[in-house]
Amino acid sequence: MSDGLRQVSLERTSRGRLVARNERGATLALGMGEDGDFTPVELLLVAIAGCAAIDVDLITGKRSAPEEFRVDASGVKIRDQHGNRLVELSVDFQIRFPDDDGGRAAEAVLHRAINASHDRLCTVSRTVETSSPVTVNLRGARVAGPQLAPEQ
Repeated sequence: MSDGLRQVSLERTSRGRLVARNERGATLALGMGEDGDFTPVELLLVAIAGCAAIDVDLITGKRSAPEEFRVDASGVKIRDQHGNRLVELSVDFQIRFPDDDGGRAAEAVLHRAINASHDRLCTVSRTVETSSPVTVNLRGARVAGPQLAPEQ
């Protein structure tokens, strides 16, 4: 993954159900919310919260392991002139460190770690907030998304 490209593939397993695979072989089932599988919208919330949580854990974890570390993510699904989408995206950290020197050191950098993740480190939330266009192809040919620049 040194070139920056990230890739997953999805394969249909039954009507409305898919399995996602990454290049390392891990799999994740997803569906439409009619069973226990994650929905694509839930996975977006997982990605936003998970990216931030990993950033914060790596920064604070250099000082102390937390006694509690939970991150909740939410959003409100709406339909408007822009189509279906989430608004009011929110990530809420519930983190508690031990009452010792390491815990106090971790607590002292916690706000800065959360801000650093939000403002520059978390690829997922940075992508969502900067509205990265999505190109959709069918068998390699563009069918939806941003227009190609005119050839010169």
